[in-house]
Amino acid sequence: REPLWPEQGWALLQLLLMASFSRAEDPVCTQRGDSGNPVLSKDGDFILGGMFSFHSSWEDRMDNYTHKPMPLQCTSLNFRDFQFAQAMLFAIEEINNSTDLLPGISLGYKIYDTCGSVARSVGVTLALANGNEIVSVPSKAPCTRPAHVQAIIGETSSSPTIAVATVIGPFVLPVISHFATCACLSDKTKYPSFLRTIPSDYYQSRALAHLVKYFGWTWVGAIRTNNDYGNNGMATFTETALQLGICLEYSVSFFRTDPYVKIQKIIEIIKASTSRVIVAFLSHADLDVLLHEFSSHNLSGYQWVGTESWIFDSQTAKMDIHHILNGAIGLSIPKAHVTGLREFILDVKPLYSSNNELFIEFWETLFSCKFKELKSSADIQRECTGHEDMTGVQNSYTDMSLMPIFNNVYKAVYAVAHALHNRLSCNKTCNKNVQLDPFTVLQHIRKIHITTKERDEVYFNENGDPAAKYEIINWQPRENGIVEFVTVGLYDTSLAPEKQLNLQNKALIWARNSKQVPVSVCSEKCPPGTRKVLQKGRPVCCYDCIRCAEGQISNVTDSVTCVRCLPEFWSNERRDFCIKKEAVFLSYEEIMGALLTAASLFGACMTIGVILIFFKYRKSPIVRANNSELSFLLLVSLILCFLCSLTFIGQPTDWSCMLRHVAFGITFVLCISCLLGKTIVVLMAFRATRPGSNVKKWFGQTQQRLCVTAFTVIQVIICIIWLTTFPPFPSKNLVQFKDKIILECALGSAVGFWAVLGYIGLLAILCFIFAFLARKLPDNFNEAKFITFSMLIFCAVWITFIPAYVSSPGKFSVAVEIFAILASSFGLLICIFIPKCYIILIKPEKNTRRNMMGKKAPNSL
Repeated sequence: REPLWPEQGWALLQLLLMASFSRAEDPVCTQRGDSGNPVLSKDGDFILGGMFSFHSSWEDRMDNYTHKPMPLQCTSLNFRDFQFAQAMLFAIEEINNSTDLLPGISLGYKIYDTCGSVARSVGVTLALANGNEIVSVPSKAPCTRPAHVQAIIGETSSSPTIAVATVIGPFVLPVISHFATCACLSDKTKYPSFLRTIPSDYYQSRALAHLVKYFGWTWVGAIRTNNDYGNNGMATFTETALQLGICLEYSVSFFRTDPYVKIQKIIEIIKASTSRVIVAFLSHADLDVLLHEFSSHNLSGYQWVGTESWIFDSQTAKMDIHHILNGAIGLSIPKAHVTGLREFILDVKPLYSSNNELFIEFWETLFSCKFKELKSSADIQRECTGHEDMTGVQNSYTDMSLMPIFNNVYKAVYAVAHALHNRLSCNKTCNKNVQLDPFTVLQHIRKIHITTKERDEVYFNENGDPAAKYEIINWQPRENGIVEFVTVGLYDTSLAPEKQLNLQNKALIWARNSKQVPVSVCSEKCPPGTRKVLQKGRPVCCYDCIRCAEGQISNVTDSVTCVRCLPEFWSNERRDFCIKKEAVFLSYEEIMGALLTAASLFGACMTIGVILIFFKYRKSPIVRANNSELSFLLLVSLILCFLCSLTFIGQPTDWSCMLRHVAFGITFVLCISCLLGKTIVVLMAFRATRPGSNVKKWFGQTQQRLCVTAFTVIQVIICIIWLTTFPPFPSKNLVQFKDKIILECALGSAVGFWAVLGYIGLLAILCFIFAFLARKLPDNFNEAKFITFSMLIFCAVWITFIPAYVSSPGKFSVAVEIFAILASSFGLLICIFIPKCYIILIKPEKNTRRNMMGKKAPNSL
């Protein structure tokens, strides 16, 4: 069941007309006001309305509101809309001559001149809806009747079309525009009966933004027509541009009636700008006005991006005598061809036969002549005969570059015809008795899906819009000065988003006839290794390129952030790639490692030499004194001390980390245990010489061995506990040096490490105390003195070691530890054994028991 609201809408219309056009005291329904007669009309079974701006402007007038305003005085004949009207007449004539479409039905038309005036467009709309005849009926009879026309074709531009669609919308009379592109007209809540055969600017605006982005223009200026077409279109472009990272340096509006000071201000803005691309969302009439002024100020060298309103308009190209627009690129309706339409438009004789003032003016303007009755004596123009021929005439009327728009008018008429064909259930004949109402016709128009004779599909989506498809046009000047509109690509919204924009592999011409794509950016692209930092108070396209900090990289152009490298990596010099950090450890190949290795081996060899000397002279008093067994064990432990330092050199591994600390701890404890045993021997030896002393019984060689073993076993137990709980392990120090990895041995358990060192320190202090106590005991070779001095060196080295170790970075801490081991080992070796070797090798006469006991040799006789 059809809804009742369309019928209610018509009832409301009639009530409004009664209230507006009737006087209460009159016994009849009469019309108040006159919208004028149609400039072209023809009777038929069904009438189509047409609204075109045969004039593009009108004379200003001052209304004082004391009497009825006079009709508009239209000026500036507009050949384009004459062509549109001709396209409508051609389609109607073709349908009337067809036996397949609406057989037996004739279509008539009523076409009005709106002069580009919104107010006049509204008046014409009501005239087409209600009829323009004087109606006289009894006052008690309702002033109701069916709609006068089945549909309205027009308007040409968006602003008057919005007014028309707003007024006629409640009455659901179909309005089909061929050139009104404002995206706002897709809102069916506001314009329920509006349809169009040209795509919405919603798609064109988005397509322009993607086109600008495709060429890398992120800093552009914009000029728009100050009406619904320009403002709504630019709003959608701006929104999409911002999403794509494009910024507008300026966006100015203009209308052709604006004062000159407004044009001057626009010129100043353009000259002061740094962008080289201008997006012009302008009607051809507004651009024509600006173009003249731009030429006088030599505003050349800018890359223009245009809309379908002017980008394929040959008259605009002819006006551009200073080549301001050369190289322009933009979107146009795809090229079209309608067989027979060009010839029909150029056949102007039927227009002359209409014999009204408009077509007399048209004829005179077209052929640059004057009819005799209108020609003054001072007029030097040739006389019009009414038989002029179009041969040789070259002007905007003979220009067929707007054939795609003519085709839109053609398709609009055919859409209405097919809707009527379906509504009238036409087959070989049509049912003329069917009562037509606007809502039913509108519903049938929305449902049509037809193909014209030129294989063009005609259908409307839910918003009353056709499918959006555009050709990308490039203005390419030729040698003769003529501009050729070259199709260089397509934009098809029916495809997947990534395939919608398709530029062909054709050579493009840019501003100043350049073959290089212009550059229009606020800031140059930030290369890899830098990041973008927005300039304060400026658009997001204006930024500075800041080099990434150390340890961070950016490997893409225009990166907004720098990415930190992984812990084991570091940024290269250009900050665009993470390279693996250099692994640093004390190696045998480097000078410091080689010197420490040499010192370690030298100490070991030196100790072996001492062993050989002691072994050779093992029976001499100086060797046998103070337990030679402990001396040999001490020398062996010193060799191990020298050699354990080698475990600290080289890349750390699990075994080397455990071995270096354990070997160091055990060998040093063994060494100090031997020294402690020797010190105790010295003390006990002198106590054993006292009468009644049995000290020697309690501290003989067996007890000395047990003492050394016990002290060493304690350290071994500490090391075993350390290794079994939380042993040392190889680790990577990523913190100490930002661009290097320090390969080192982590202590594992710090308690275990300091327990090992603490135990060594405890034994060293005990040894020092005992040696200090025995330093003054009578003996020519009191070993306690040398042990005391060696312990002083040992303690000084290891006390100094602690702060040096903590403060040394990386591999130098390892070198400090090796140096401490070697220094203390050399101290023990030199202080204790070198004096004995000196006596054995250099002063053998002192190597006697008597001398060891401190007794003087007898005087010789």
